[in-house]
Amino acid sequence: MSPFRERFTEAELDPSVWVPCYLPHWSSRAASRATYTVGGGELRLSIPVEQPLWAEGIHETPLRVSGIQSANFSGPVGSTVGGQPFRTGLTVQEEQPELWGYTPLYGRLEIRMRAVLSPRSMAAFWLAGIEDRPERSAEICVMEVFGTAPHEFGMGLHAFRDPAVTEEWGTVTLPVDVAEFHTYAVDWQPGSLEFSVDGSVVKRVAQAPDYPMQLEIAVFDFPDRAMTPGPVPVPELIVTEVTGP
Repeated sequence: MSPFRERFTEAELDPSVWVPCYLPHWSSRAASRATYTVGGGELRLSIPVEQPLWAEGIHETPLRVSGIQSANFSGPVGSTVGGQPFRTGLTVQEEQPELWGYTPLYGRLEIRMRAVLSPRSMAAFWLAGIEDRPERSAEICVMEVFGTAPHEFGMGLHAFRDPAVTEEWGTVTLPVDVAEFHTYAVDWQPGSLEFSVDGSVVKRVAQAPDYPMQLEIAVFDFPDRAMTPGPVPVPELIVTEVTGP
């Protein structure tokens, strides 16, 4: 199999790889669709002021998201079969067509991106277990950063419902300007994870999931975290390249 390399040169996302929605089974494809442009070597995700809340009435707090993911599936409407449940008791709101666009197992994955954030927004790149079985649910967080703490980068391993691994996630303080382009990466091998920024290793974890994972790239807005009255800032996440095995 050839290495994966996405440079966003076409005028639309490749539908055989990407779903331009964020966890649509807990909402719907229409209601979870990202605001984005693509082409000329860039994917630009944004959350304009008119974008509605994600999973309104289901998610515990107000949340808006523009994200893409490299796989998609769920059980039928009313079932509990769906990836990345954010609370107990969730049921599928819209059954999803099965797509396994890009679901790597081991290797080095990199993303080159920058983010425009405010105190009420965040950006993230992570790998999520495909959850074809509930226990295959761990997540490898390559980076997440909040506008309130732009030099604190969250990374590591979330165990969630996987009994074979333990939670090992934390923040790393880095002299990195998220508004500028940087390359964030994880070298995922059996029993180990090595995280790096611009080629420099910044964190190691001595355990790793042993099943395929899907890619998630997203920018988030938290309306209830508005610090001051006034115009709503528009968060953006600009990606120029994603590579993997």
